[in-house]
Amino acid sequence: MTGIYEHKIMAFRWAHLSRKDYAEKHLEVFADWLDTYVDDWIDCDDLCIHVIGEFFVKYPGRVDEVLRWAGSANEWTRRGAAVSLILPARKGQQLALVFNIAELLFEDDKVLVRKGYGWLLKETSKTYPQEVFDYVMSKRETMPRESLRYAIEKLPEQLRRQAMEKR
Repeated sequence: MTGIYEHKIMAFRWAHLSRKDYAEKHLEVFADWLDTYVDDWIDCDDLCIHVIGEFFVKYPGRVDEVLRWAGSANEWTRRGAAVSLILPARKGQQLALVFNIAELLFEDDKVLVRKGYGWLLKETSKTYPQEVFDYVMSKRETMPRESLRYAIEKLPEQLRRQAMEKR
């Protein structure tokens, strides 16, 4: 890429429009884009949901790559570890990996990374509300507030209230 913002956006858009042509080799390219060219949350979410998320739906056997990303020094790559799973989570896929990523990012020092895995838990809760509730309840004493609030947003009202009770 050129370093020109508009070129980055067009590259992400082109990659999304080409999703039917993804081959397994493209994950290396997409991961490099995430680590090298993403420098804010909007670009992270755009690339990770629309490009990498689509890749993981097509190639679910490659999804464990996010485990490596969760340990990156790059905060956007760490956020990408969670956000890249949102599309599979919306389809009811990768439940165990969702919780594994939440654990790896649980106490991240960057708020947008913590919000990223909270968002992932929220999307997962649409299909697996009890599992997300149980996870949140097992962690609520130490779970960062922003992660907790995102995670419970789509839970049934009674479960949300219970999760938000004074710790």
